[in-house]
Amino acid sequence: MRAVVLLSLSLVLSACASTPARINNVCSVFDQKQGVLGGWYSAAKRTERQYGVPASVLMATIRIESGFRSTARPPRSKLLGFIPWKRPSSAYGYSQALDGTWDRYRRETGNWSARRSSFSDAVNFVGWYHYTSNRKNGIALNDAYNLYLAYYAGHAGYSRGAWRNNPQMQKSARNAARMADSYSEQMRRCGR
Repeated sequence: MRAVVLLSLSLVLSACASTPARINNVCSVFDQKQGVLGGWYSAAKRTERQYGVPASVLMATIRIESGFRSTARPPRSKLLGFIPWKRPSSAYGYSQALDGTWDRYRRETGNWSARRSSFSDAVNFVGWYHYTSNRKNGIALNDAYNLYLAYYAGHAGYSRGAWRNNPQMQKSARNAARMADSYSEQMRRCGR
């Protein structure tokens, strides 16, 4: 009996941490990630209510940043072309938040137990960051393109226009905006 309980618990926990399939369909992602506490949809809608950022923008940001992988990290550079070496940044988790920015989020929100590998914590972080972009940079809470530019460049980098001569940053922001539009339409069609 104990073995059955342990096996069931491990299956439930592994399902929670697994990357959803069909990540370009937000309704499918929400369907796959339903849980005892409401799952990812409930977490995204809670954050939307708290910070005013549409769930479609939150989900698009996470989709572009990590592909919904809880332990995503930037690839390591190579020493001598083949020896795994250092990572270019401390970005980690669903939101790809940097160590310092994550610490600031925990300090400012009082959410000291927040983990970057927890979807509900990560989506809340993204909402907080986008809300801060609105306050600091005047970006509309539904402007996925500029919110993503500020997310990518940082608030100061966005203010300086660091993205203007960075085609990769602009491309990522266009992808985030397209994904947010697509997710918004999908959510409308599936009744979310």
